[in-house]
Amino acid sequence: MKKWNELYKKKLSTLDDILNLIRDGMTIVVGMTPMEPQVFLSSLHKSKAKDVQVFTCLNMKPYSFFYEEKYEQSFTNDSWFYGKPNRDALKEGRRSVTYVPNNLHQAGTDLIASRSIDLFVGVASPMDENGFLTLSASVVYEKDILEAAKIVVLEVNPNAPATHGDTSVHITEVDYIVEVDYELPEVKPVQPGETEKMIANNISELVENGSTIQLGIGAIPDAVARLFKDKKNLGVHTEMLTESMIDLFEMGVITNKNKTLWKGKFVCTFAFGTKRMYKFVNNNPAVMFFRGKYVNDPYVIAQNQKMVSINTALMVDLTGNVCSESIGPRHYSGTGGQLDTHRGAVMSKGGKGIIALKSTAKGGQLSTIVPMLPEGSAVTIPRQDIDYVVTEFGIAHLRGRSVRERAKMLIEIAHPDFRDWLKKEAKKIGIL
Repeated sequence: MKKWNELYKKKLSTLDDILNLIRDGMTIVVGMTPMEPQVFLSSLHKSKAKDVQVFTCLNMKPYSFFYEEKYEQSFTNDSWFYGKPNRDALKEGRRSVTYVPNNLHQAGTDLIASRSIDLFVGVASPMDENGFLTLSASVVYEKDILEAAKIVVLEVNPNAPATHGDTSVHITEVDYIVEVDYELPEVKPVQPGETEKMIANNISELVENGSTIQLGIGAIPDAVARLFKDKKNLGVHTEMLTESMIDLFEMGVITNKNKTLWKGKFVCTFAFGTKRMYKFVNNNPAVMFFRGKYVNDPYVIAQNQKMVSINTALMVDLTGNVCSESIGPRHYSGTGGQLDTHRGAVMSKGGKGIIALKSTAKGGQLSTIVPMLPEGSAVTIPRQDIDYVVTEFGIAHLRGRSVRERAKMLIEIAHPDFRDWLKKEAKKIGIL
């Protein structure tokens, strides 16, 4: 213990020490979402370096380095998944923000293949007596990047839970330590409305006892979880561990007993919720955090029998193309793990890939089921991969169906106010 404490003390640094490491043209990668290094990012703009690329994922705050116009010549924020701060920066006309197309399980490895990583800055739980820290609540790409980076910096935060799985990092692997003390970002559970409850009711019909589930974030997945209270022996293999999964565990619904892989364990690649979530995962041997390249590999996911992936979307066209990340050419979020988990579930024995969405947007003014995706829209799940689409008006099982059959089935679950319009447009473009 004494040896590791001495080494730790030698690596203790100030924020100024870290900023002084940054040189022109560097590539910097930081931890994502709950593991975003807030102290470093809050001061990054003070660096005098130019042409610095900073790779992030789902930014939690509007940090000056990408949000303020005067730093546009110094930094770009290359993001694997946009959060509100990124969208707001683009609305303000910032040219510093750009999207990195990716499937989540390849985000880190693709980046490593494309360039050298100069600096990794992450967040870690405090060191134990054996000299190990953990990357805490996210190893989506962090462990891969840490291993490839020329310089490794960790913000050691007492509020970061120590976690199990592939999260450990020994002090000998770290170049600089900055001790910090701030609360981790939180996302509160969303209260579902009546529409979300109707969608959840339809989804609940599709999920059998003993299934292994992946849930996204938002009102629809939260509503789904509430309706699972009568299910039995569900398991979890998910990109993101959510608060609703803890609810189901405490109800006795999630037991992980019937899982094909990692029986008895929650498997995830990051956790994002409230303080209750971080307390739940802290030193919990039943929650295993593994790299995104493993957890979200469709061929790994598919090994779980009765795997069910439940994700949301912005719109679906009448042939089954799903757009979950852009509104026309205006980028909104990201592919994330949606295609990964959907494909894995569809390949699973007895599995189901479910895309859930409200039938209308903008207070009922627009149909989310559309004849064709608007020009410039990103296709998150291509029509050849689609399985189930669910709205508050029903379920459309599209796998194996022709374009004509799909159009008819999707019109049936569209909002009644738009069904005649959809039929007319479908005839115009030769689908019906």
